[in-house]
Amino acid sequence: MSDYLVGVTCLADEADQLFAEAVLRHGGQLEAVVPTQEYRGGLPEHAHAAYDQLINQAVAVHRCGYRASDSDAHMAASESTVDKSDRLFAVWDGMPARSYGGTADVVAYAGSRGVPVTIIWPPGAYRD
Repeated sequence: MSDYLVGVTCLADEADQLFAEAVLRHGGQLEAVVPTQEYRGGLPEHAHAAYDQLINQAVAVHRCGYRASDSDAHMAASESTVDKSDRLFAVWDGMPARSYGGTADVVAYAGSRGVPVTIIWPPGAYRD
C-alpha cells in the first residue's frame, strides 16, 4: 500500500504537519505546496523545526509564486493541493470560513472538482 500513498500538504502548523508525519510514518511519500516566498516565516516559531524537517523529506515541492502570505495565496495553495489529490482530508468543524481561503472554502472547492472529502472532527473538539 505504501507504494500508492502520497500526501500533499502545505505543512502548516498543527493538522498539516501531523498529517505529513503520519504519511511518512506509514511509508508514504510527501509532496509540499508552498503558498508564498515568506510562508515559513509566517508560521509560529514552534512549527519551524518540523516544517524544515518535513520539507526536506518531501519528494516534490510545489511553489505557488506568491510573495505575501495572504488569503489569496493560501487559497491558491489549497486549490493546488486539491488539484493534486485523489481525496481531501479536512479537519473541519463544519462552520463557515472566518475569511477567504478557510477550510470551508477548500472543502467547497474540492466538491466542485469532484474530489471526495473526508471530514475529521473528533467529538468534544472545538476551535478557538
